[in-house]
Amino acid sequence: MGFSDLLEEIGGFGRFQWIHVTLLSLPGLLMASQNLLNNFTAGIPAHHCTIPNITHTNDQNITVELLGKDELLRAFIPVDKSSSKFTKCTRYVEPQWHLSSVNFTGTNITEPEVETCQDGWTYQRTEFISTIVSEWDLVCKLRPLKQMSQTIYMGGVLAGAIIFGGLSDKYGRRIVLVWSYFQLACLGTFTALAPSYLAYCVFRFLSGMAVSGIILNSVSLKVEWIPTKTRTVVGTLSSFFFTFGQMVLAGVAYSLKDWRKLHVAVCAPYFVFALYSWWYSESARWLVLNGQSQEALKQIHRVARINGKPEMVDKITLEVLESHMQKEVQSSKSTFTAYDLLRTPVMRRISICLVAVWFSTSFAYYGLAMDLQKFGVDIYVMQCIFGIVDFPAKLIALLSLSFLGRRITQAMCLFMSAVVIFANIFIAKEYHTIRTALAVLGKGFTSSSFTCVYLFTGELYPTVLRQTGMGFTSTMSRIGSMAAPAVLILDEVLPALPSIVYGGAAVIAGVFALFLPETLNIPLPETVDDVEEKWSKEPHVQKQVEKESVALKDMKEGGEECEDGKTSGLNAL
Repeated sequence: MGFSDLLEEIGGFGRFQWIHVTLLSLPGLLMASQNLLNNFTAGIPAHHCTIPNITHTNDQNITVELLGKDELLRAFIPVDKSSSKFTKCTRYVEPQWHLSSVNFTGTNITEPEVETCQDGWTYQRTEFISTIVSEWDLVCKLRPLKQMSQTIYMGGVLAGAIIFGGLSDKYGRRIVLVWSYFQLACLGTFTALAPSYLAYCVFRFLSGMAVSGIILNSVSLKVEWIPTKTRTVVGTLSSFFFTFGQMVLAGVAYSLKDWRKLHVAVCAPYFVFALYSWWYSESARWLVLNGQSQEALKQIHRVARINGKPEMVDKITLEVLESHMQKEVQSSKSTFTAYDLLRTPVMRRISICLVAVWFSTSFAYYGLAMDLQKFGVDIYVMQCIFGIVDFPAKLIALLSLSFLGRRITQAMCLFMSAVVIFANIFIAKEYHTIRTALAVLGKGFTSSSFTCVYLFTGELYPTVLRQTGMGFTSTMSRIGSMAAPAVLILDEVLPALPSIVYGGAAVIAGVFALFLPETLNIPLPETVDDVEEKWSKEPHVQKQVEKESVALKDMKEGGEECEDGKTSGLNAL
């Protein structure tokens, strides 16, 4: 008898679970807005060097007022021969009036001298009204700072995964989740008031930490109150909130087109999420493991009443609860650290494999999703397409998770994303539609991989280490998301190299996924011993060790004297 059996007795997946999962999933509508916000807040508007304010007749007797915009720009801004567009970082030292469309009989003998932009840049205000790029001129030599802002944000997500993962195992899922809501609401909104690029990056880093706290604790609170047989469906359906949130982001960004207003729009709602979070129930599993069995019983009675099972309030006593969680009560006396994720053979195998899967999934996902302007399609439309593709992708993943299992689904998603990424290498750049279609398909497979790995990780790690494990493995996910933009620089060495790196990482992770244990329809493990017993490659050896241990205890309890002539006194202990 375990806690899963107890959940079934108090209504299984009843009214409480529906409300609980829905309230925990609603913030997911804006999680996509946080992770993909840089596409819009740091979008690069079309721009060129600011030209001098010329309002008089020039030396070629051409009236400036009679020139069109493009004709005037041709006199000041060079044209890139490869793209036939105005350059973005240079201008002529002297105006070249003969290059305008006005008829001119003179000849240009020498190549005009150019210089960097001396008076700043002029930005088009059609696609974006204002971004951090146009606000602080993050173009030309400062262009790497655009990607740096996203890397810093992901660094915050990484720090949050490490810090909040451990804190929630120590202080509880609910309190850390509420704190994360308030942190994101406050600091995310303050980001809109950032007076400088440095202040902006500091606020984004702290916001990223809060995002990790929300994601990790939401997943745990869902999983630990859900019966075994409904975990797959609930996990997949919950991920649709993130999927729909991608389209919400596109709509909000299109309607505002101003980075400051956009930050307020996607962060202020977390004040509301924090206010209604009082309704959440702390994980009864966690409460028992931390010596708060009485509070756990109180939460279980509350769930039973909400689920329409008031008769179970009298039947489920403290003794019944502890009998269902005998192993967990015993294990709560031990202190667990991140070292325990690697200390035993099965836990070590699980952790190493999950690290590879998390890294590659995030690496490929953000390599595709964080540079939408490169596809040559309207960025708002592209964001919607990237969101829409997740619906069929995750429905297929749901069917696969339910019938083929977690391990095969995880590996298949990674292998297929690699195939699509490799295929794009052989498509010429001028075929924008085909390349975009393949990128969207790859995004679908990586999204499915994310759906699977979140569920898979929560099912593989025991309750005593679930949050620590989620934080540890997702750390590699954050490193992958931080590394993804940097890989794009390899394009200058070999155009196909970024795709080779992204695809190669997905293949390697797919192989690692095949070494993970299957968790389909298996109750959540509660202790490290549960993990070792369930998925040890040599279960007969484990059983033999247990038998010998029991026999030794029986001998000692029977009064066998130790070497010093004293009895062991185990019964007294």
